[in-house]
Amino acid sequence: MAQSIEPNITELANGWLKSYKLDYKLEQEFLNSEIDKALNDYFSKNGGVGGNRPDTKLLLQDKNLNFYPILIEYKGYKDKLVKLDSNGQVDNKTAKNEPNLKNINSFAVNGAVHYANALLHHTSYTDIIAIGMTGHKDEAGKIQYQIGVYYVSKSNFGVGQKVGAFSDFSFLKKENFDAFTEQVNTLSLTQEEIDKLKEQREKEIDSSLVKLNNDIYQNEKGLGENDRVYLVAAAIIATLGIPNEVPVLEKSELKSQTFMGGRDGDILINRITAFLNKKDLPQEKKELIIRTLSNTLLTENINKVENGESQLKRVFTKIVDDLGIYYKIGLTTDFTGKLFNEMYGWLGFSQDKLNDVVLTPSYIATLLVKLTRVNKDSFVWDFATGSAGLLVAAMNEMLIDAKNTITSPDELAQKEIKIKAEQLLGLELLSSVYMLAILNMILMGDGSSNILNKDSLSDFDGNYGFGKTDSKFPADAFVLNPPYSANGNGMNFVEKALDMMNKGYAAIIIQNSAGSGKAKGYTKKILEKHTLLASIKMPVDIFIGKSSVQTNIYVFKVNEKHHKDEMVKFIDFSSDGYTRTNRKKSSNNLKDTDRAKERYEELVNLVRFGKSKLNIFTEKEYYENTIDPQNGADWNQTALIDTKPTLQDFKKTVSDYLAWEVSSLLKQQNSGDDGLGK
Repeated sequence: MAQSIEPNITELANGWLKSYKLDYKLEQEFLNSEIDKALNDYFSKNGGVGGNRPDTKLLLQDKNLNFYPILIEYKGYKDKLVKLDSNGQVDNKTAKNEPNLKNINSFAVNGAVHYANALLHHTSYTDIIAIGMTGHKDEAGKIQYQIGVYYVSKSNFGVGQKVGAFSDFSFLKKENFDAFTEQVNTLSLTQEEIDKLKEQREKEIDSSLVKLNNDIYQNEKGLGENDRVYLVAAAIIATLGIPNEVPVLEKSELKSQTFMGGRDGDILINRITAFLNKKDLPQEKKELIIRTLSNTLLTENINKVENGESQLKRVFTKIVDDLGIYYKIGLTTDFTGKLFNEMYGWLGFSQDKLNDVVLTPSYIATLLVKLTRVNKDSFVWDFATGSAGLLVAAMNEMLIDAKNTITSPDELAQKEIKIKAEQLLGLELLSSVYMLAILNMILMGDGSSNILNKDSLSDFDGNYGFGKTDSKFPADAFVLNPPYSANGNGMNFVEKALDMMNKGYAAIIIQNSAGSGKAKGYTKKILEKHTLLASIKMPVDIFIGKSSVQTNIYVFKVNEKHHKDEMVKFIDFSSDGYTRTNRKKSSNNLKDTDRAKERYEELVNLVRFGKSKLNIFTEKEYYENTIDPQNGADWNQTALIDTKPTLQDFKKTVSDYLAWEVSSLLKQQNSGDDGLGK
């Protein structure tokens, strides 16, 4: 390889910066600053991955007073500007979702993006400019250089987007920087690109969660199952922060002191209290959250100091280091869903109770929401909320619809606040799971107002839990994955929720035995007031590794008695296009192997519009028929197999028989001729 000319490249770039009066003493400007501390933290944790520092660090401010850290990395070789993966993204992860040290160390942009992720993880900055510059000397000894400028932010999940083509750094000059940031702000991702990036990041979450789980389980003694859940919830809330109001709790603020009021647990509780106060939660809910977390955070053992450090600080550090990047870059839905899926295994439930709290996969949650026809004006509730995955899916659909239909930025902002604060309601009885639901909705920023720690069957009157507490929640969409050990496999929840609604639709996923007789008492009563629109047989392995029951989705129209002549859509969705595995070391246990996304879209259309939407599926999977409202055990029908032979069948049978007869005669004749010839 040719000799590196990195010193020449660095000198050239620094000359530009000094001429723009942007040197700010370069390295000295950030000595002991938040950025420098973050990089220290990151590289000590990762064993110096990617070197010790970006070559140049700046902090620039635009006309809107927004700060942008600028990180610049130089390489002195040809063709070492950037290494992209097959999706055109900066290739900084290996197939095992570990840092790709070769690329990070060898390519300028890859290194800069790597440093930018350290800032996303360990600082409050959410928008960072990562610049790579590389070059070589041509045959005449002249320096030929290339520049790559990438925007690394919460909005692109830290993967980075190329900003444009630049031949020098003059876009950083004060008179040009506002135009540059406007260019950055016009960058957008398609929904397909967002989905790919989320999937890419999602693969990393699994290994991080497993690592954290094993670390705490094996190395941190004396922590009960619920303690672990509450520690994760507390650490995340304390490190979210609220810009200009409640600062993020830094690891260095936990001093492991022993005096009352100065213990690490006291500091955590104080920061969480400040955060919740700014969230305008009802006082009763704030007190419940703080009381629940205090029972773990303020115990003597967890605050006991050994070798200069408390167990609480040690665990807090692990949580922030292993998980911080995911909730800071906005992977809220997938992150909290996966967090719950991993953490529910920490909880000390019996096997039956484990089945009761199993996570609804996010794509199934979205399906249920779409089947209830949710839009920006819907009011959605869930009577067995779990980690609030179904409500998060509903919130996402509502926010997407609002964004697509409201053109006024002010009106859109107000509508988003209303959706989160007033148009979602969930109930969860188990306190440890309830805490995860609260955390989930806080991370979504913030739909936790009407998440209630109540028994939906005996302790809920249908009113708002916060705000309009004297008003009925006007639910017009109901989604549910009930505890299957409840009466009627959970149909008792369905009956109560539907009877409290005046209009709308409901979609529930439940053991299919509920529709074939086990919940007969409930199903008959439900049909006296509500219409069964569709019965969908789901793949038996959608809860693979957690539960192995056959489930169906039942879709209802609310407050309209089921007529005996009503045609119900029966759909066999056993083949949904996904292949599932339960391999612990697999990087992806869910693979789209046969047009899964298209199949889910077609399913929603079939339920709403009927067989005119058949495309991938056929009438073997789609079947319409009536049910007997007085029966209650005929909800799981399948397409009839017609065994009556057709004329074509008869002709083919006769043809096959005649062909056999002719063949036999010819064989006999041939055998006779041979015999005469001997």
